[in-house]
Amino acid sequence: MISDNTIELLGRLIAFDTTSRNSNLPLIEHVEGYLDSLGIPHERAAGAHGDKSNLFATIGPADRPGIVLSGHTDVVPVDGQRWPSDPFSLTRRDGRLYGRGACDMKGFLAVCLALAPEMAAAKLEIPIHFAFSYDEEVGCLGVRELLEMLAARPVRPLGCIVGEPTGMQVVIAHKAKRSLGVVVRGTGGHSSRAPEAVNAVEYAARLVTRTTEIGKRLASSGLRDALYDIPHSTAHVGVFHGGVALNIVPDEAVVELEFRVLPEEDADALVAEFRSFAGQLEAEMKARDPRAAVEVSMKSEFPGLSTAPEADIVTLVKRLAGRNDHAKVAYGTEAGLFVETAGIPTVVCGPGSIAQAHRADEFVEDEQLAQCEAFIRRLIRHCAS
Repeated sequence: MISDNTIELLGRLIAFDTTSRNSNLPLIEHVEGYLDSLGIPHERAAGAHGDKSNLFATIGPADRPGIVLSGHTDVVPVDGQRWPSDPFSLTRRDGRLYGRGACDMKGFLAVCLALAPEMAAAKLEIPIHFAFSYDEEVGCLGVRELLEMLAARPVRPLGCIVGEPTGMQVVIAHKAKRSLGVVVRGTGGHSSRAPEAVNAVEYAARLVTRTTEIGKRLASSGLRDALYDIPHSTAHVGVFHGGVALNIVPDEAVVELEFRVLPEEDADALVAEFRSFAGQLEAEMKARDPRAAVEVSMKSEFPGLSTAPEADIVTLVKRLAGRNDHAKVAYGTEAGLFVETAGIPTVVCGPGSIAQAHRADEFVEDEQLAQCEAFIRRLIRHCAS
């Protein structure tokens, strides 16, 4: 059964509107006060603008390698979603806890904090660290400052558990992501004289078509891994708009697209292929009017995760979770950055289902949080022995 302390702390965390566009400092300050009351040392790795921060805490001996429990504090917007209750007020009904971030991923943070008193009382031989980040939902941006701080230290953690919602299944791999934004600038005019203009929408459509072709190629002849629910790399266009009226040749169009790539496949090569095609289109446009342009920018990116099934952190987390299987997922997390930036072996394992994340009426089941509590208590015993 889930503890009252976890429920109380989850309610407090959800009450902070930490949508990525907002500051997370009120939540960070609240957590710092809670840790202070337990005598747990902590420090910040602040963002460049000073309105957001990561938090890193250590329970146990700071001069020994430990285990990191990692999670992000930001949540996705509720704009345009229909919630039957206040998304920033915890609601409990029918064995579920509802609220923005309940699943992704304040439920995991609440469990970690609820069991912090037990960690502090356990006289740990192996330290347990909390790594709470910001701006994960907009490209895994904030955690990078924290990881640079950890990478510079003489003692690095033994491993990391990122508590994204996996149903408490042990996830050893996820895809990399590259998100691109494209602005196509043509020349406008009256539609009766369309051949004299450079139609930005028509050229942008060719970029959309090329993205689709890349996606079909990846599905038919790219690398495959049956452990993923989507067993190949993918290409996707999520935004395409341009033009203001039918009788005006559009002078600007916008496309946003992404590649989600198996860790063993070269994500940057796909980006380079797309940029090359965009350059060819731009040259064609400029031949008609030198003012035309195609501007491609990287909106966000993060590496994939590929932890060996036989790695020590995988063996440990399977034992803590009480299972022998492992999985791979298509969605991304900060886990790959822990490996790439700080050299910390990492897996993903946390309460809830990704199917409940980002949706209206987001929830996490009581039973999932109870399983997570049992998982963390086993970790405490492991680190105390």
